[in-house]
Amino acid sequence: MSVKDYVNPATDIETDAVLRELLTPVHRWLNTLSVRNHSEHTLTAYLAGVQQLALYLRGKRLSWTRCDKRQLAQHISQRLDEDKLALASVQQELSAIRHFYSWLIEEDIARINPTTGYQLKRSPRPLPSIADVDLLTQLLEQELPDTPEQARLWLRDKAMFELLYSSGLRVGELVALDMIDIDLSDLRVRVTGKGNKTRLVPIGNKAAEAIKRYLPHRNLWVEGQDSALFISEKLGTRLSTRAVQQRLKVAAKRAGIAQNLYPHLLRHCFASHMLSGSGDLRAVQEMLGHSDISTTQIYTHVDFAKLTQVYDRAHPRASLTQNDSE
Repeated sequence: MSVKDYVNPATDIETDAVLRELLTPVHRWLNTLSVRNHSEHTLTAYLAGVQQLALYLRGKRLSWTRCDKRQLAQHISQRLDEDKLALASVQQELSAIRHFYSWLIEEDIARINPTTGYQLKRSPRPLPSIADVDLLTQLLEQELPDTPEQARLWLRDKAMFELLYSSGLRVGELVALDMIDIDLSDLRVRVTGKGNKTRLVPIGNKAAEAIKRYLPHRNLWVEGQDSALFISEKLGTRLSTRAVQQRLKVAAKRAGIAQNLYPHLLRHCFASHMLSGSGDLRAVQEMLGHSDISTTQIYTHVDFAKLTQVYDRAHPRASLTQNDSE
């Protein structure tokens, strides 16, 4: 997809020479990010944020290099007060502007980043929903369904849900897993996260056992040379994120769970239970693949051996019980 495809036609850019000139370096920047494998979603969000500032600068007859902190503050105030944009959306736009100016400086187009030191007052972030260990046990230890078809599907679904909770994966990361990404002997999974960054994450024994029970069915279902770990029985191809969401709701209902369960909730539970069990924030950040470049927080790498130690000591389902091994 061309970067120009991300431009909102409503701005009538093609007939606006001033705006077109302002957006020329933006197109170059987005093309650079596209080559670096940034997602279309990210490129669209970045363009939307920077384009709004370009519209503001056009109205003020200013260039990128003449935008200072005062001008930026006026633009942000306009977005909040006049355009009634939510604070979270303005923060996203500010992040895009910050990254764009960093690139302008790298390219020697600008010398000063007006976003440096500029901070929006953050509203209190709502705490994510969490399910307790007993409820997750109710989900994951439910009886095998009566019908053969549902029993087969549950073996796959249990493997997915165990892995989501065991390793704190995003649902998109889960469905993107290939067979080669899972190492059941060393109990770890290679995950490709945001920005195509890969990380190694421990797998609990309960998740590993669930995957082993599912694999014979997977190998019968798969069509052709599909490398996906989690396969649709009906289609024989990689499962979709939507399918995972739907299967989790089916499993929760069958287990008699009233709480709304969704895949990202299992990731929240992983983070919460690991932190409460270990107190090792940096290790949990590493396992979750959190790397928020819009903050000033220093990312500290923790080696895999340390991650495994923290995981085995803290995660409720890291080890097999006697009943599991029988």
